[in-house]
This record gives sequence, C-alpha cells and structure tokens, in this order.
Amino acid sequence: VLGFCFICGGVKYKAQTFNQTAAQTSASLLSLSCLSLLIPAAFNATAKDVDQTASIKHLSYGTSIVLLVVYILYLIFQLKTHTHLYASSSDEEEEPILPLWLSIVMLLVITVIVAICAEYLVDSISGLSETWKISPTFIGLILLPIVGNAAEHVTAVSVAMKNKMDLAIGVAIGSSMQIALFVTPLMVIIGWIINQPMTLFFNTFETCVMFVSVLIVNYLIQDGESNWLEGVMLLSTYVIIAIAIYFYPTAAVATSSH
Repeated sequence: VLGFCFICGGVKYKAQTFNQTAAQTSASLLSLSCLSLLIPAAFNATAKDVDQTASIKHLSYGTSIVLLVVYILYLIFQLKTHTHLYASSSDEEEEPILPLWLSIVMLLVITVIVAICAEYLVDSISGLSETWKISPTFIGLILLPIVGNAAEHVTAVSVAMKNKMDLAIGVAIGSSMQIALFVTPLMVIIGWIINQPMTLFFNTFETCVMFVSVLIVNYLIQDGESNWLEGVMLLSTYVIIAIAIYFYPTAAVATSSH
C-alpha cells in the first residue's frame, strides 16, 4: 500500500514531503513489533536445554502485555501530548459529510457485517485452497490482506495523489502497526484467558519476511521525502515476498506450527 502511495503520488509530483518525526516514530514502533517476533524465534533456535513450549508461551504473554502498554502510550502520544506532529499541514478545512452520531452508528453496523463476512471468508479458505491449488499460507498472507483492506488501500492512494502524504503514511503504516502492536498481542492475551494457547513464535521464514519488510520501510521514510522510484522498491519487495510465499511448502508451515 505504501508503495502504491509513493508511485501514484510520485507520478503527479516530482517529490513529496511528510512529517519525518511522525513517520519515523511509526516505523520505529513497527520495528519494536518485529523485535517481539524475532526474540521468540531466536529463543527457540538457541535454547535447546529448556522446555521451549512453556517458556515461549510465557515469553509471549509477557511480551504481549508490554506491546499493549506501548500501543496505549502511543495513542496518548498521538492524541494528547504530541498532536502537533499529526496535525494536517493542509490549509483547507473539509466539512464532515455525516453527523457524528450517524457516523458512529454506521461504524458499529458495518463492523458487525464485516465480522460476519470475515467468518464466512475464513471458513472458505480450505475450499479455495483445494480448488485453486494454492497454499493456505499464500491466501492468508497475500490475498486476504488485499481483499480485506481494499477500502483502506484506496483511501491511502487517493490522499497520496492529493499530496497529503502524512495522511497516506498514517493509513498505510498505521494499519500494519495496529495489527502488530494491538491485535496480535490482544489475541495472545485472549488465548491465555480462554485457555487456547497462542504465542508470538513464528517460523524463521515468516519472521525474516516481516524483518526485511520493516527494514526497507525504515530506510525509505527516514529522509522525510518520497518519490515514485521508492514506491517501485516497496512494490518489488512485496512481489518478491509473494513469489516466495507462493512456492513455500505448506508442510513446512505445519511442521513449524507444531
């Protein structure tokens, strides 16, 4: 998504600038979430003389609590103490289309509808995998994110074409950061509560994919400026990862999960 934002905005504008501090803060938080996955993987690879199942489980619980606290503090940072970093640089004020109460009602209704659709979508993955001869890993990591976040993707690209790169980066990186810092740790904690163990341990391949993705994003936004070539680099990274995941054996995923 960020790559498309850079390309679509870069075609219209030679160079686009954005708030370097805010963007780097978001990228650093992504790096922190990546660290939370690297450590369990490294722990599993090196600690051979301990009960890894129980240890990684407790490590994941502690790490998830820390990530949730960091996410809450980030919200305070963004909405309370450092709002000036996230204020729109545009002079034009856009009038709200809907009243606040109607927006909230529509948000709640649409959330319920999306949750129901997501349930059916997840249930259909096995059938889709068998029919199309595609691994569930490819469907879960490549196809579902594109379809599930289509509206968010369109929003990010459209604001990038209006030269509102702060908003575009906020949507693109903020979505990933919300999953990494809030949703994933929350799922681990909920699993702990309902006695359905879930950990932050992913296999080496998945961890490396996330690491290189976060790494290149950090490199490209640290100068506070973007162009279409940087977008090509991001999309190239995505395509390479998609090809790798397409040919990655399903058996390897199943083995690592056990």
